[in-house]
Amino acid sequence: MSKMLFQVIFGCVTGIWACCAQECGRPPLKQDRIVGGVAASDGSWPWQVDIQKSGSHVCGGSLITNNWVLSAAHCFPNPSDTSPYTIYLGRYQLNGINSNMVTSSVRQISIPSDYVDPQTGNDVALVQLSAPVTWSDYILPVCLPASSTLFPADLVCYVTGWGNVRQDVPLSGVGTLQEVQVPIIDQTSCQDMYLMDPADQVDILSDMICAGYQKGGKDSCQGDSGGPLVCQMLNGTWVQAGVVSFGLGCASPNKPGVYSRLTSYSDFISSIVPELQLYGRAHQNWCGSVVVLSCLVLLLLHR
Repeated sequence: MSKMLFQVIFGCVTGIWACCAQECGRPPLKQDRIVGGVAASDGSWPWQVDIQKSGSHVCGGSLITNNWVLSAAHCFPNPSDTSPYTIYLGRYQLNGINSNMVTSSVRQISIPSDYVDPQTGNDVALVQLSAPVTWSDYILPVCLPASSTLFPADLVCYVTGWGNVRQDVPLSGVGTLQEVQVPIIDQTSCQDMYLMDPADQVDILSDMICAGYQKGGKDSCQGDSGGPLVCQMLNGTWVQAGVVSFGLGCASPNKPGVYSRLTSYSDFISSIVPELQLYGRAHQNWCGSVVVLSCLVLLLLHR
């Protein structure tokens, strides 16, 4: 075998490996889930990030590529000023030892131009890291859905974050990442719930998705904002359905959590991060196929 031919084959194998290593929504350390607001196991949600402002936790987020994080627009009241923010990836405890953690500053923050406040929609943000991160078992991306991806009512999903465990009750101790299991609520039912209280009504817009229980008891809360609502697809892949946006109180009856519906933002996300492959838009092994095709072309050229 010639040296040049060996280099071509080696490059192809390396390319395929690098591509597969970045497969989204497949946490290698994922363990069986426990229903209810409980501590997650370390590495179960490797896309979860901690967003801190001036040294304090303010929001969550999710890693979607090696240099982009998805969060909520309301987490960044002045998106042109990136200096106060620090992103922590691979973090497990807010106040404990995090041997797998990586820290990054922020290069830029992009939010929809017509964002005003969470209750009027458009509550998403894309945060570019100052430099790409290296993948590990504890730092991996979640998949984002194409506009055609369906998250039907009663599909059981998970919310993760370091927010309050109850209304005005912060996470205590070492601050271990929490997870809670919640079902998707259909748009009409969610709207009906939020119209039950004449003094405190909310319009559930088309770019919003609800999850939780009519009786309350399980929900995201303050400090979870910007974090992911993720659902497992039939093939085992975890896809993010929503971004924690708002609610009235925490886990109150007839007031389920309201999330930014990511299928409404596929065009916005693709315009900012064009290299991102959305789940459902093409076969998930598209990258490997492209690499293999490129290898075949190179081999033919070197015959």
